[in-house]
Amino acid sequence: MITDGALKLLEFPKLLRIISSFSHSDASRKAVLGILPLSRPEEIRERLAQVEEIRRISAEGSPLRLSEFSDILPLLVKVRPEGSVLETKELSAFTPFLAVLSEISLQLEEREDLPYLKELSLPLTGFPVILALLEKSLDSEGNILDSASPLLSELRARVRRSESRIAKRLEEMTRDERVAVFLQDTFVTQRSGRWVIPVRMDAKGQVPGVVHDVSRSGETAFVEPLAIIGLSNELENLLAEQKAEEMRILRDICARIRAAADELGAQFRIIMHLDLLNSVACFADQLRMQSPQIDDSGVVRLVNARHPLLFLTYRKNERKEDIVPLDVALGGDNTVMVITGSNAGGKTIAIKTIGLLQLMALSGIPVPADSSSRFPLIRELLIDMGDEQSIENSLSTFSAHISNISGILRKAGPDTIVLIDELGTGTDPEEGAALACAVLKELKARGALLFATTHLTDIKGFVHRTAGMINASMEFDEKTLSPLFRLRMGEPGQSHALEIAKRYGLPAGIIESAKGLLGGIRVEFDNLIADLNAKRAEYEKALKELSQERGRIEEKGRLLEERSREAERREKEILAKAYGEASEIIVDTKRRMHAFLDELKKKGREKSREVIREADSVLRETDRKLRECDASDAGVRPLDAVKEGDMVFVRSIGYDASVIEVDKKHNRLRVRSGGIEIEIPASDAGVRKGISVEARENASLEERRDATVSSRITLIGLRVDEALSRLEPFLNHASLAGLQEVTIIHGFGSGILARAVREHLEGHPLVRTFRKGERQEGAAGVTIATLT
Repeated sequence: MITDGALKLLEFPKLLRIISSFSHSDASRKAVLGILPLSRPEEIRERLAQVEEIRRISAEGSPLRLSEFSDILPLLVKVRPEGSVLETKELSAFTPFLAVLSEISLQLEEREDLPYLKELSLPLTGFPVILALLEKSLDSEGNILDSASPLLSELRARVRRSESRIAKRLEEMTRDERVAVFLQDTFVTQRSGRWVIPVRMDAKGQVPGVVHDVSRSGETAFVEPLAIIGLSNELENLLAEQKAEEMRILRDICARIRAAADELGAQFRIIMHLDLLNSVACFADQLRMQSPQIDDSGVVRLVNARHPLLFLTYRKNERKEDIVPLDVALGGDNTVMVITGSNAGGKTIAIKTIGLLQLMALSGIPVPADSSSRFPLIRELLIDMGDEQSIENSLSTFSAHISNISGILRKAGPDTIVLIDELGTGTDPEEGAALACAVLKELKARGALLFATTHLTDIKGFVHRTAGMINASMEFDEKTLSPLFRLRMGEPGQSHALEIAKRYGLPAGIIESAKGLLGGIRVEFDNLIADLNAKRAEYEKALKELSQERGRIEEKGRLLEERSREAERREKEILAKAYGEASEIIVDTKRRMHAFLDELKKKGREKSREVIREADSVLRETDRKLRECDASDAGVRPLDAVKEGDMVFVRSIGYDASVIEVDKKHNRLRVRSGGIEIEIPASDAGVRKGISVEARENASLEERRDATVSSRITLIGLRVDEALSRLEPFLNHASLAGLQEVTIIHGFGSGILARAVREHLEGHPLVRTFRKGERQEGAAGVTIATLT
């Protein structure tokens, strides 16, 4: 269990007082001040999650609808006895709480994205009937309103009318000359709840009535004239009825509260807890804190950590410099860390920051550090810090430290964090260092995580030689002789006592004398550490420069990658545009071809041949346009995307060719086209277009239109689109040559090409009929077509 003494040494109560300033009720403030570290990890994670949900809805612009409310728990205790009635002021204290309860209930009711707050607020109902009754019956000052009941409203109206008649009658009497001569003054007032007029003491018998009071001077008697006693008695009766109705109203309200007292108490505690969580969330937002990781790994890791109280002090004093963040890690192989460095260099603040943030994390409070920070679940936080010498107990500084460390050694274990400030001081340096090293060794053996500070050189050497221990130091600027408040792990620091003494005005002669008395070996040791620190600073500077250079290279790489993607995107856009234009050309050509075919049906053979020649001319023009479109829009194919066996279009020869070899070093390709191998630059290769030397030779043969036209065409091995593009001109030329029957050889294969050919022949204007080949003709591997 973490003691109150440890909490006070780390100023945890002071932190809670600051958090409590965000609360909306005294009860919530007391609850915040009572926050203690939690022992169960699920409780810690739940509180952190609840706080994060409150911070999230606040960031969305809809914070929890909390406002000031009173502590109703003592009032619930007071109202529990049957027949008890609370004062109107006490009852009015329920209204703000019930209003907050209603608002919070409505706000969280529909929020399915807030599972932790939703679960916490499930029991909230808002008590709308009691709230409506209180708002109708009482104002914020506790006065009973006329609207509390119709009878009360009527009685108060009658009371006002009765008082008005009495006041009017008395004013008439004061203006009556027969009475006015006996009056001390002309005002009308009340004494003992009765209406009276001021009569001179020497003339009180001249005004018939009842004397209810006498002035301090004894010169004035306050007389209730006999003429209004009847009216006054009537008023008294009305006031009694009014009082009775008011009591009935208060009893009714108290009875309703008494019946719901248990539920009211439970829901008040939920609102109070929500206010506590909201206070933590507001404080966390103010310091931009993060929820850390909590586990049982036995590792402490702080990333960009800041002491919250120091941070607030800097902000309050409007200091321009920022707090230097603390980065530290301990656990696993190393469980002991000894921090050394100059006086006023931040050693004590460092271990206080570690301790306070550990308490905050265990209490479910976000910490002023990165979310990657990690804290272990611990049972004890043991501290020896500060000068606790005591005259009464005959304790010196050293004996007080030893007493504390003895207690620490009794309690330390694997689930313990120990913080020791100025280890080994207060006695002979050699003996103090020996004791300190023995304590470090013992605490390491017990498995505790230990953070200690010291100035003793012997301890630095012991830590350096011992496995599982690590030196750390607070950096010091040798040039300005000022601390940098930055923790460096893995190397010891120097106290720099002489340098700091010189900075604060100690005479140079004394400084030099001290150096001489210090001894050569010690000076050499300090110089060695200083040289190592200087070299380390140089290496860090070089590493920083390398890191910056690497960042620049990565940025260039990123830009190149973006440009490459942009080039690919543009290439795709260009190809898409080219394909679009090609599609438009094809659609137009098909339309014109259909028109030619319709004309063929209507005209004779000679006319038909002229139409076919014209159609053939259109096809050649279309082919030319498509090639121009490809030539103008197709981009260069990237060399990295080309491999052996690929087909590419070679611009210099105008044909597709097969890639034989890729020479990336010289950015060249070796290709084969029409049985000839040639070497070309990579920039000469484009996307395959389906134009081969063989296809061009066939096209040339077709263009010759020799009198001897073949009656057979072989389409085996071609894709469907290539096969149909060859079949169409074959049919045209066969028809022009007067052939009656042609043979189309497409092979067996999977049957896809055969089906495509027959679908193309179906309804073709030049084909009368078609059939599968006979066995001796090639069977299903050929199609025999009879022309018109």
